Amino acid sequence: MKSLPYFCRGEVIRGFGRGSKELGIPTANFPDSVVDNLPADIGTGIYYGWACVGNGDVYKMVMSIGWNPYYKNTKKSMETHVIHTFKEDFYGEILSVVMVGYIRPERSYDSLVEALITAISNDIEEAKAKLELPEQLKLRKDNFFTSAPSSSSAAPSTAASTSKTIMNGH
Repeated sequence: MKSLPYFCRGEVIRGFGRGSKELGIPTANFPDSVVDNLPADIGTGIYYGWACVGNGDVYKMVMSIGWNPYYKNTKKSMETHVIHTFKEDFYGEILSVVMVGYIRPERSYDSLVEALITAISNDIEEAKAKLELPEQLKLRKDNFFTSAPSSSSAAPSTAASTSKTIMNGH
């Protein structure tokens, strides 16, 4: 995938509410404007990389891009699991991510608990290990993250326009 690493950002929106409630693995969802602008060579599947909420710290992440076959979604989504425990939700904040690598294609699973949660846990462990490699660690300090705006200080009317103008930029 020649588009990797891929840098993007956008406002965190409410998803289906399944990540935390059903899976115990919270995810931050990007709006359609970010999903629809992915390069053609970034297909569906599970990716890993770095993520930053607002102007906060940069953490490891895994991301699912696709239709989530287990749930039979009809709309493509980008769901980011930041590998960090946050004290509260951050809907409306700007999430900045750099997708560094690809883990696997998306799959459908027979069971929620056994197969899907196990696969996600394995993806998280693989991401943690791969992001320790020197060539991946350097992206954690990329100036893309230091230029990340925070929408919490912006008025609601500017937050939406900001997320459109800053997505997919580096």
